[in-house]
Amino acid sequence: MQRKIIPYNIHLKELARKLRNSSTPGEIALWNEIKNKKLGYDFHRQKPLLNYIADFYSPELELVIEIDGRYHEFEGKFQSDVDRDTQLKVYNLHILRFSEIEVVRDMLNVLRTIATYIAEHEARTHPL
Repeated sequence: MQRKIIPYNIHLKELARKLRNSSTPGEIALWNEIKNKKLGYDFHRQKPLLNYIADFYSPELELVIEIDGRYHEFEGKFQSDVDRDTQLKVYNLHILRFSEIEVVRDMLNVLRTIATYIAEHEARTHPL
């Protein structure tokens, strides 16, 4: 299957690099669970996509994983997240969102949710 190239704002590359060097505890914990193809797929951390930076992105899975901090609870940020998700879905990307607290306190459930998405994706793309 040929991968789609998703355009990105080149000016976000430096910011993405800085974000990789100042990750939250939740981002670090999840990265340790998904890096090096531990779930069978390659993930990128702080990946520019369109005019946004995704916390984690797997091109093979067409999956973006976002870890939302407290500031995502505010109405303006919530609407911004909705707009962002809508634009990413144009490229057939699926977005999984978890709160920072959820990732830190309940990693098992976070990984279970990701594993469920992977199984559903595999069933869609590689039916028996």
